[in-house]
Amino acid sequence: VQLQASGGGLVQAGGSLRLSCAASGLTFRNYAMGWFRQAPGKEREFVGGITWRMITDYAASVKGRFTISRDNAKTKIYLQMNSLKPEDTAVYYCAADRTSSASVVPRTRYVYDYWGQGTQVTVSS
Repeated sequence: VQLQASGGGLVQAGGSLRLSCAASGLTFRNYAMGWFRQAPGKEREFVGGITWRMITDYAASVKGRFTISRDNAKTKIYLQMNSLKPEDTAVYYCAADRTSSASVVPRTRYVYDYWGQGTQVTVSS
């Protein structure tokens, strides 16, 4: 199984970025997918996720600014990030979870089975 995150970069506060995560080696439509992020010196935290039934959930800190979508035909998920803030600076990871329900996005990182390598997002003030 491989998860390949891409799309990170340097952006000014208020700007936008779109991250992608390409999955291979798994039956993608059966997995819930999540985005997490980790800033230097901090724990990896939940950003948002989407179940195989397209139910989404977001952390309070990004709700209304970030949008997650998935394309089962392309085995990809996306994280559209708008109105970016310096505190959004982190390495962003995508993850896949086989065992979650259709209606609830798992928020804890420990249930996710597979992880991508991460992509750096830096927001300047």
